[in-house]
Amino acid sequence: MQSKHLKWYLLIILSITWGSSFILIKRGLVGLTPFQLGSLRIIFCALFLLIVGFKSLRNIPRGKWKYLAITALFGTFLPVYLFSIAQTEIHSSITAILNSLTPLGTLIIGAAVFGLSFQKRQLFGVLIGLVGCALLVFKGAIDNPNQNYYYTLYVVVAALCYSVNINLVKKYLSDVSPLSISTGNFAVIILPALAILFSSGFADVVTQPETQNAMLYVAVLGIVGTGIANIIFFKLIHISSPIFTSSVTYMIPVVAFGWGLFDGESLSPLQVLGAAIILLGVYFSSKKVKE
Repeated sequence: MQSKHLKWYLLIILSITWGSSFILIKRGLVGLTPFQLGSLRIIFCALFLLIVGFKSLRNIPRGKWKYLAITALFGTFLPVYLFSIAQTEIHSSITAILNSLTPLGTLIIGAAVFGLSFQKRQLFGVLIGLVGCALLVFKGAIDNPNQNYYYTLYVVVAALCYSVNINLVKKYLSDVSPLSISTGNFAVIILPALAILFSSGFADVVTQPETQNAMLYVAVLGIVGTGIANIIFFKLIHISSPIFTSSVTYMIPVVAFGWGLFDGESLSPLQVLGAAIILLGVYFSSKKVKE
């Protein structure tokens, strides 16, 4: 019973944290390129996790490191760059909406590749959530006809990466603590991120005020939106199902739109309806038949 309530609390915290990430990416791109932003996000997060979780690395079995490397690639390394590139052409709210494809990918990949079972009600919930997402995307496309929607493909690929990651963690890393997984992930990818950062011309712009201001947003994004959020995320995977965990991406657009309103964007009645349908999808996708 306690675990049942805890998973909902963690889902809400994670939704607020990750829903706020898109506005931070938007602010960071003002003074940084997508590759600089993605690299700094990884580096800030890695430094934070190595400080608080370095000792936890000794608890990782040797045979688990290959799975940590794979989950680091799909769960963090590729998505941080893909989202940054996407937001150079499309609004942060649209990016958050498309990220809601993750639960559908999680269900399909989990069933087809990992042999995980699911209830028909969960599939129904995923489909309801996608209907809500479709409404939000439809309205966003009407309001922003000049956006390059080819860049939405970057978000779709990132969402599929998250789907693969959730299933991998649930299947192969359920016996590893959330802090160990998070710290191990970023210990693996910090060096590639440093290499990409310093090959991007970062040294030439680091002293510029605009760049330094952008770095402050990325520091919050890396430490809170990635580091702390990842620990919560892996904890949520451990105590719930992959489908329930991935349903966090249904609530992220609601938070992202809240930040959009604060940033001067408008929320139409159709978008409110879409958000309500998304929340209904979360309910059905997370509800299981009583045993």
